[in-house]
Amino acid sequence: MGLSCIFQNLNGQNNPNNSQALTDREKQIVAISAFTAKGDQAGLSAALHDGLDAGLTINEAKEILIHLYAYCGFPRSLNGLSTLQAVLEQRKQNAIEDKVGKEASPLPTNKTKEELGSDVLVQLVGTSEATGVRQFAPLVDAFLKAHLFGDIFGRDVLDFQSREIATISALASMQDTESQLGSHLKVAQNIGMTHEQLKDIALEIAIKIGWQEGQIIKKKMKKYGS
Repeated sequence: MGLSCIFQNLNGQNNPNNSQALTDREKQIVAISAFTAKGDQAGLSAALHDGLDAGLTINEAKEILIHLYAYCGFPRSLNGLSTLQAVLEQRKQNAIEDKVGKEASPLPTNKTKEELGSDVLVQLVGTSEATGVRQFAPLVDAFLKAHLFGDIFGRDVLDFQSREIATISALASMQDTESQLGSHLKVAQNIGMTHEQLKDIALEIAIKIGWQEGQIIKKKMKKYGS
């Protein structure tokens, strides 16, 4: 019995036709993000091909890799962008025309980036109030609001759900990031992601990266009642 069947049997049925489950496009966001976080360029190359075939635009693929620098660092992000560049060149040589897609809309000019980031935080978690580490280190809170949530989440090339799929997938694929993973699983629920979608992320991670990484998501889902 394959890993996919085992994982589904242990964790409940995952109906691929369920409208609440991940789409093929979203499953490729999982794979792209996980392989980027792992630094697996061969796996990432295959995932990028699959993602473009599944309907990701060039700009969406770029945006996923740009977004991930905030979670797995510039080296992983830059390596991923180089891999995407090579994939696009290969596809061009094979006469495959990929859709470029929309550019990011200009950020609002009537708000500072920190104000924009605060607004985004309210949409994601219900409040922009600094707590925990952000309260302990106010400068980090300012950076997160202005840059992560203002500059990055404020860009509309990807919607919030796509960004959370990417973030959860990357965090699950790295070590010592379970606290942040738990926080983003809660964010995912706040913005309307379903239990089936989160289970699908866990399944895709288990298949593409490893059983243990997939189980980390399942464990956190159970802890937070999702």
